[in-house]
Amino acid sequence: MDARAIRRTTGVAGLVAALLMLVELPLYFVYNGAPPDSNVLTRCLFGLTGLTLLIVFIAGLGHLLKQTAYDWVGTVAATAGLLWLAVAFVGTGLEVGAVIQAPDPIDPTITVSGTYILYGTISRLLEGLFLAALGFAVSRTAMLPQWVGRSALLLALVNFAFVPSLFFGNAPANFYAANGWGTTATVGGFTMLWILAVGIAMAVQRPTVAASTQAAEVQRVS
Repeated sequence: MDARAIRRTTGVAGLVAALLMLVELPLYFVYNGAPPDSNVLTRCLFGLTGLTLLIVFIAGLGHLLKQTAYDWVGTVAATAGLLWLAVAFVGTGLEVGAVIQAPDPIDPTITVSGTYILYGTISRLLEGLFLAALGFAVSRTAMLPQWVGRSALLLALVNFAFVPSLFFGNAPANFYAANGWGTTATVGGFTMLWILAVGIAMAVQRPTVAASTQAAEVQRVS
């Protein structure tokens, strides 16, 4: 599979994944109080499908970065990104399991305490590391447009700013709570919009001559 096909596949996977996650996000705010099981299960199905496609997106980015002189940074980015997805899979599994088990409707964003730090501080650390490593590498290569690197670094700082949210309780209506709408939904939404933009760029743009030359040079030396 050549680099152009990998690039396009990576972009399409990121694009579709972001769309699915952006559809999932509003479903968290449809009901006041405990939502019906159908709402939770539907939004989680969207989320799980999106997460699966994000594996392709992050693995593709890591592979492309390994074709540059920043292969170690690419490994850090891919590892952090995949761990972030693993945490999201676990959090979603805890939500769904609790809803299936409960005899009456529950709000898993409050009831399932294990998800507080999974969706909050842990996700913000891993997501921030993924974005920081990716942004650093992209800003020093021609693999992707420079706005991708700069915006990734900015988003990394936003993620790191929410790491201390574990000290601020568990009320979702509190913007900066461990499970607050700022810590989880807002930061996650910004990241999905970023992935959507990057996915479009990768799906429609051809790699630059500089990027192709650098990749060829790395392959020759290795």
